[in-house]
Amino acid sequence: MKNRFDLVLAGALLALPLLAASANAQQIEQNIMGAFKGATQYAVAEDIARISGNCGIPINVVESEGSLANFFGVRDRPNTQFGLVPSDILDYIKAHETQSREARLAAQGMRIMLPLYNAEVQVIAPKSIRSLQDLNGRRVGVGNVNAGTNLTSKLIFDILDIKVAERVNRPLDEMIELLRQGEIDALMHVAGAPNPAIADGRLDDRFHIVPITDAVLKASYKPTVIPGGTYSFQPNDVEIVSNKTLLMTYEFGSRKNSYYQNACNAIANLTNLIVNNLDELRSTGHPVWKSVDLTEIPPSWEIGTCVKQGLQPDFKPQCAAQPTASVSDANQDYLDLIKRQLEN
Repeated sequence: MKNRFDLVLAGALLALPLLAASANAQQIEQNIMGAFKGATQYAVAEDIARISGNCGIPINVVESEGSLANFFGVRDRPNTQFGLVPSDILDYIKAHETQSREARLAAQGMRIMLPLYNAEVQVIAPKSIRSLQDLNGRRVGVGNVNAGTNLTSKLIFDILDIKVAERVNRPLDEMIELLRQGEIDALMHVAGAPNPAIADGRLDDRFHIVPITDAVLKASYKPTVIPGGTYSFQPNDVEIVSNKTLLMTYEFGSRKNSYYQNACNAIANLTNLIVNNLDELRSTGHPVWKSVDLTEIPPSWEIGTCVKQGLQPDFKPQCAAQPTASVSDANQDYLDLIKRQLEN
């Protein structure tokens, strides 16, 4: 498993350009990477961009091939300060950082901005497939090569020693059609439920979400339940596991040139805006915002210096439009947690 993942990391490192930007620019372009249109990640990224736009600070939502592309986009893509990344990618990179040059290069400079929502591991198949073990010898759609689902599927299949006949790398829309036509036996998609493409009516009661109850997976992933009725073809609750999605950024705190300084200010601004407008995001954004817990910070990864600046009690975002909201009681726990970290 390690060698296969290292090859993916090495390919991503070579495929993307080195970080570059106009060092003398006073105003910088801001971008957030959030997978493909129609994905939960993309919708969440649009919500974040809207909150920033309300402050008069535009952020472009960049469509990508998936979570791995988002991770390396933040590290290497010009003018890209933000990206949505699942926690199991971070866990793997951190676990192999000491043994793998590719993992060390991947982790260099990357920082946590905010923990966001839980992305459910949704395996959809005909009802004859009752467990993940039934995928042995089957053709399974696992998303694009650079998608988080592709990597999550590798990790889960290796943990459970499942030998699929074929891993089919296709976008979600294509996987749904292949499943309907019987050209694949199941598909896996890791995203916050409900996912618009899965919920659009193409999947009928011939299909279901496969339960994931394996104890060994519950040690690495968070057990959760997709409530009955979330999708029309799934009338009953189903036990599965989920993966935390985080907003990642880069460590621009050194302020070694004007671009770094402006990028750091942008990160501090957006951190403050998201935290202080979380109630609005919960009421007007994608349903996954309702389950966001800002205190669920994974271990081993650092929170960015610029993120901490945006959480200082006296920090005021530089809005060109309406003033930001005040901190609600629901978000004060997160601010207290960061304050304790700043004091240590």
